[in-house]
Amino acid sequence: MITAEYEKKLEELQSEIEVYFTDLNLLQRALTHKSYANENRDLNLKDNERLEFLGDSVLDIIVSEYMFNRYPNYPEGKLAKMRASVVSAPTLADKAKKLNLGKYLLLGRGEEMTGGRKRSSILADAFEALVGSIYLDQNLETARGFIMKLMKTDIENAEAGEHIRDYKTTLQEIIQKKSNSRPEYNVIEEKGPDHSKEFTVQVKFDNRSLGKGTGSSKKEAQQQAAKNALQKLQ
Repeated sequence: MITAEYEKKLEELQSEIEVYFTDLNLLQRALTHKSYANENRDLNLKDNERLEFLGDSVLDIIVSEYMFNRYPNYPEGKLAKMRASVVSAPTLADKAKKLNLGKYLLLGRGEEMTGGRKRSSILADAFEALVGSIYLDQNLETARGFIMKLMKTDIENAEAGEHIRDYKTTLQEIIQKKSNSRPEYNVIEEKGPDHSKEFTVQVKFDNRSLGKGTGSSKKEAQQQAAKNALQKLQ
């Protein structure tokens, strides 16, 4: 059962995404993390993991179809790399942040206390679940409109090679044009339980901070830090 207070939040989110649900329970389920469902078993709530699974497939087919039609001369290998970059966890987490999705999540106390509303892995999963819920409640066309409105630019950037680039390698190449030294990556913050860690990494060169990045793995956080450093340098 959806409380009146939470229903107002769901109305706000529907206005933000411009999709209005026939079944609000589906939208709530998309935003229900397993930690909340486990802590509130008496409410008999389902978490968003199955919707996440479905949303992942819906994203794949819509992005793949667009790329297939948009780039008729590209080989399968290039299309696959482009798609992988567009539907990657960092990209999906970024979309969730733009929608302020963390504000609407139902989280258990532990996740709430450790910053789960801002954790990239949780946000990326919730975005996939949201896509899955839109597909079930509406149809594929509505899901397509929602996805393309948010991700068309990311597809075009992938086509231009922006997403496919290894930011760490690019940053190192730029620095080594002027110096034989390499940038250093240091974990400056680590939070969350073992099964859902979030890392913050700082990249430094010549004892000067170039940028910071966060991710659900050290590798992902390093890439984000390098990307932010490149944006500053440019």
